[in-house]
Amino acid sequence: MDFFALALIIALPFVAGLAAALLPSDSRTPVTWLAGLTAATCLALTFSFYPAVSSGHVVRYQIDWIPQLGLGFTLRMDGFAWVFASLVSAMALLVVIYTRYYISREDPVRRFYLLFLGFMGSMLGIVLSGNLILLVVFWELTSLFSFLLIGYWHHKQAARDGARMALTITSVGGLSLLAGILVIGHIVGSYDLDAVLASGNAIREHHLYVPALLLFLLGVLTKSAQFPFHFWLPNAMAAPTPVSAFLHSATLVKGGVFLMARLWPVLAGTPEWFTILGLAGMASFVLGAYLAMFQQDLKGLLAYSTISHLGLITLLLSLGSPLAAVAAIFHMLNHATFKASLFMAAGIIDHEAGTRDLRQLSGLFRYMPITGTLATVASAAMAGVPLLNGFLSKEMFFAEAVETHANSWVDTIAPYAAVLGSTLAVTYSIRLIHSIFLGAPPPESFPREPHEPPFWMRFPVMCLVVTCLVVGIIPGLTIGPFLRIAVTSVLGEATPAYSLAIWHGFTIAFGMSVIALVCGTMLYLVAGNYLEHTDSPPVFGRIQGQRLFERTMVAISWRWARSIEEVLGTRRLQPQVRLLVAVAIAAGAIPILSAGLDFGPVGNGIDIAFTGLWCIGMVCAVAAAYLAKFHRLAALALLGGAGLVTCVTFVWLSAPDLAATQLAVEIVTTVLILLGLRWLPKRWRTAEEPIGVSDRLRRLRDLSLAVMAGSGMTVVSLAVLTRTSPDSIADFFIENAYTEGGGRNVVNVILVDFRGFDTLGEITVLGIVALTVFALLRRFRPAPDTIERPEQQRIQQSYDEAEPDRKAGATATEYLYVPSVIMQWMFPVVIVLAAYLFLRGHDAPGGGFVAGVALAAGFILQYMAAGTVWVEDRLRILPVVWMGVGLLLAALTGVASILLGDPFLTSYFQYADVPVLGKIPLASATVFDLGVFSLVVGATVLMLIAIAHQSIRRLRAARLEEARQLEEKQQWS
Repeated sequence: MDFFALALIIALPFVAGLAAALLPSDSRTPVTWLAGLTAATCLALTFSFYPAVSSGHVVRYQIDWIPQLGLGFTLRMDGFAWVFASLVSAMALLVVIYTRYYISREDPVRRFYLLFLGFMGSMLGIVLSGNLILLVVFWELTSLFSFLLIGYWHHKQAARDGARMALTITSVGGLSLLAGILVIGHIVGSYDLDAVLASGNAIREHHLYVPALLLFLLGVLTKSAQFPFHFWLPNAMAAPTPVSAFLHSATLVKGGVFLMARLWPVLAGTPEWFTILGLAGMASFVLGAYLAMFQQDLKGLLAYSTISHLGLITLLLSLGSPLAAVAAIFHMLNHATFKASLFMAAGIIDHEAGTRDLRQLSGLFRYMPITGTLATVASAAMAGVPLLNGFLSKEMFFAEAVETHANSWVDTIAPYAAVLGSTLAVTYSIRLIHSIFLGAPPPESFPREPHEPPFWMRFPVMCLVVTCLVVGIIPGLTIGPFLRIAVTSVLGEATPAYSLAIWHGFTIAFGMSVIALVCGTMLYLVAGNYLEHTDSPPVFGRIQGQRLFERTMVAISWRWARSIEEVLGTRRLQPQVRLLVAVAIAAGAIPILSAGLDFGPVGNGIDIAFTGLWCIGMVCAVAAAYLAKFHRLAALALLGGAGLVTCVTFVWLSAPDLAATQLAVEIVTTVLILLGLRWLPKRWRTAEEPIGVSDRLRRLRDLSLAVMAGSGMTVVSLAVLTRTSPDSIADFFIENAYTEGGGRNVVNVILVDFRGFDTLGEITVLGIVALTVFALLRRFRPAPDTIERPEQQRIQQSYDEAEPDRKAGATATEYLYVPSVIMQWMFPVVIVLAAYLFLRGHDAPGGGFVAGVALAAGFILQYMAAGTVWVEDRLRILPVVWMGVGLLLAALTGVASILLGDPFLTSYFQYADVPVLGKIPLASATVFDLGVFSLVVGATVLMLIAIAHQSIRRLRAARLEEARQLEEKQQWS
């Protein structure tokens, strides 16, 4: 039951997000209740694990995925994961309550909660992953969902720019993290988190430690917006305030420091870790605080202060001291509470006063006394004022900063940097409160008349501020037990003795706190007026990360891409195909030339009939290539002839499955090309025009590439077919197809059982391609008809009267393709054929793919024969639904095996005794094959219908233009 609850914590937000997208859009209440109940349920499920984790147990839930490669769906909850899962769930619940009153009725609320819950599930996945590869998957999902949430108000340029910047930086970091995890997994021999945590010495002593560390740190520093990647976070403030409160203070940016702490026992304690991470953390801590003082946008100030506090945590983790790790974990929790409350207070101010500009805000305390009081307490916690939670963790930071951890200049300047950064933090905290709430109201009126928000909008801020107070006053009774289980699960036996008392006497750390508070206050008294009126800091004002990022993106996406396009790009398809073929030839030739090929006995004699068959195919292929420039329809017919020869070859070589599939694909491909002929550009020359020397050289080059590619495939195929290796993989499939997969058709069993995961990936790609083709054709469709419908009818009628032999009202498609009546009669036959191919596929030639292509061909022939209007009036095909159902069926087949405790896509089969029919085989792979069938039907029909629609539109437009010209000619005559 615990295992099920652990998986449910991650799965529930994703399921709820999909459900939120289906709820009515005219009311915010149902979707808000759904999101709130989801967050509350995840929090309750997380709390249910407290007895286990508090006693030191680690709860694991593991499902093998690809055990041979060390990949598995492993969930793991210890004390550290429990604390962060509780933080994510509790903060999500508070943000949902806040969002109910913040988001406007005009905003797409369902889309917000869909993305919000998806991000919540992804963040919980990071926290609870017990496999590092699985963690990286959730890591990338958080980047994707944060990109969509930052760009939620996509009609704003700032939102689009900020979302693109955040995605670019964090995605590059995610790829680097993946590479680092792969190196760490290679060193350990496993990606299991428990195995990695137990291999600290082996990792640190390995010669690949430094590359792994550099890749790892690039990933975590970009996610936590640490120097020099800090600039993306302030630009993400274009997101709605609930997004900033959840992602940019409590969860997303905590992902990097969470993973640093998670792998601290493995990677910390080396000079490289101390130097790189220490410099990044120290620079972020001081620079973030410095830049925060000069911000005129309230959320911008909070964004830079977030960078600063994350730098403090990073600096603590770099020290390699267990006490420093305790302080880092403690400050992660404290920072989440006071920073989330400040972001929500900023949203309240913007929502009620109509602006976030500090220069337009003053004297708000008389209008919003409760909000002002809450914001003041949260700012004091951020500044490190005694009797608040921020003071406790910052004093622990000071105590560790003065200790000697390494004999380097970084360790020497750490205490001074700690005092400097804390002094600046006090300054911007005082400025935040003084500029907004104190003093007289501004001379000009506020954009809106400010007033206190509704109670429930203020309630989450109150909860967080009370937490800051309670933890600051009685830390041992409140946060103490939770911090203890988190620290113990990270440090294990190295957990040091520490105290959460609010008074430790007149220590050096206390003196540093007093110095920071006094100097920060004096700095604001001296420079407060200057800070209110300056637009940029006097130092680092021109060095802006955003500007460097934009210049880099321009260089990559414009200059470099333009240069590559000039060398490799072309508006014609043939040079691109030529390049791809040349690269493929090189990629195949290199291993062959280096390792060679093993040929077995070819056999005796030549089969005259088979040779004659191939001669026909070769003649068709060569003739199709020759006629492609002169007569495309004839070339297409000859190309079909070569395809039919290939089908017969498969039959000849005892591969009926391949033959049936090739035949179906050949039909659909021919139809596809036939529909697309009118889209091709005009031919360069006719058959009578002479061919120049350059054209002859070009054809000779293309012929050489074709001969090399064909010869290479021939040689490789001959080596595969004639080899006599005793460990052939074919023997394994032949021997185990029936006993392990429950089918006698080895090819189909391989596709839906042994290599089912590959097939799932392939049909997913097919669905993506179909949607892409449809989107492109929707964008580049022919110009719409300019003739009004009554005018069309009149011209059509006159054209019918001018051609009495022509059937009245007929469309062009009825004359270009087979008669509509025959094809309508044949459609039931095609359906029966598709069902027959599908049902026999597991034991005889057939299967879901060929059945799907056959049914798709039947659909598209209806379009060709009867026209789009006739078909769509009588058949509701809905190809996108077919695709969705197919992908869902295929995925659910794998999920069902997981629920039964087996690896993903494990198949089951048995015989069922059915009355009249007797015993019939039943295999779970049939459901997977049904998913393949459904997706192939949907994807193929979607692509072909899209092309058919555009082609028929063009034909009708040409027919109407011809009718118009005929009418004008009759008028002149």
